[in-house]
Amino acid sequence: MTLASPTRTRGAIAVTALGILALTGCTQTAPAATGEAAATPGAAATAERVTLTYDGGLVVLDATTLEVVGDVPIDGFTRVNPVGDGRNVLVTTDAGFQVLDTQEPALTGVTFEGSKAGHAVAHAGKTVLFFDGSGDSVIFDTDALLDDGTKLPETETVASDAAHHGVSIELSDGTFVTTLSDRTGIVATDADGTELARSTDCPGVHGEGTVKDEVVVVGCENGALAYSDGTITKLSSPDEFGRIGNMLTTEDSAIALGDYKTDPDAEGYLLQAFALVDTASGKISVTELPDGVGYTFRDLARGSDNEAIILGSDGSLHLFSEEDGSPITSIPVIDAWEGPAEWQDAHPALKVQDGVAYVTDPATSTVHAVNLETEEITSSATLPGVPNEIALS
Repeated sequence: MTLASPTRTRGAIAVTALGILALTGCTQTAPAATGEAAATPGAAATAERVTLTYDGGLVVLDATTLEVVGDVPIDGFTRVNPVGDGRNVLVTTDAGFQVLDTQEPALTGVTFEGSKAGHAVAHAGKTVLFFDGSGDSVIFDTDALLDDGTKLPETETVASDAAHHGVSIELSDGTFVTTLSDRTGIVATDADGTELARSTDCPGVHGEGTVKDEVVVVGCENGALAYSDGTITKLSSPDEFGRIGNMLTTEDSAIALGDYKTDPDAEGYLLQAFALVDTASGKISVTELPDGVGYTFRDLARGSDNEAIILGSDGSLHLFSEEDGSPITSIPVIDAWEGPAEWQDAHPALKVQDGVAYVTDPATSTVHAVNLETEEITSSATLPGVPNEIALS
């Protein structure tokens, strides 16, 4: 069921490149329209649960032993992202974002309703849900569901003038950063809705992360934008077409890890290079993977020392220095795999938390936990279905 909730509205903001004023209203993680995942900011406490989707269900594992602690049936293609409270996970459904309690585990019946549930971003005590079907952003206190997980918490809605695939974040001082509805850039407003800055120099804007000193960085088809203290800075790709669609960030590094694509007409979903976006120097550097090795949007992560980690199509975890992109080590985990025919198709995925990498292997319906310090697989589990999406909580 969907439960009623107290709501708030924020003053209208202009969110289009043409300055059309957005309307606000009352009313919710994971991108639903493109196949590229929202970045999870910063290293968190040790994971207690691993949630995976498969055709017909959600399986919840103990993060240490990988024992199955819950198997929850659900229909349709689902996606998962953590609320950010260390317990609950948001499951995308046709109705919106449905809450999964991973400690029970069970679907709670609480749903943040909306059309085409998209990105969810947890930062500075707030979780912001983006609905591609309306362009609206719904904000709630990240820990609100811990107080009473049986009802929808109080929310605030910032509405867009048009539906689009986008993302939003609220900073610690109430600044709200969101994508323009024509996907040419971003706009930042203060807690009262007064515009602080905007940029339209970001075609195909996609993805979001927050780096050191609460700098917001988003990807573009020609580089990235960085917002800080009322100013938006353009960081240009070294190639004429250098698309960054996802950002993997930590809160103690000024450098964001991004996927990278140079050929707009390239077929398939495997990429062969990654970008390091240095918001302190304003430079973007690009590193090629070993010959014949690719990856997808599900295969990037950051390590405890801020290193870039990529699960390659050769089945190995490849670790690189965030400073210069130099290789650190490679850890064999699964067999070599091929890129998906469609982005929704199950293919290996990676999540990392507290020095442990969780790697899925759809070919064998398994998941593996890898200690990145010892470079050993510490536990593995066979799943009740072919794993697709993965979330840690």
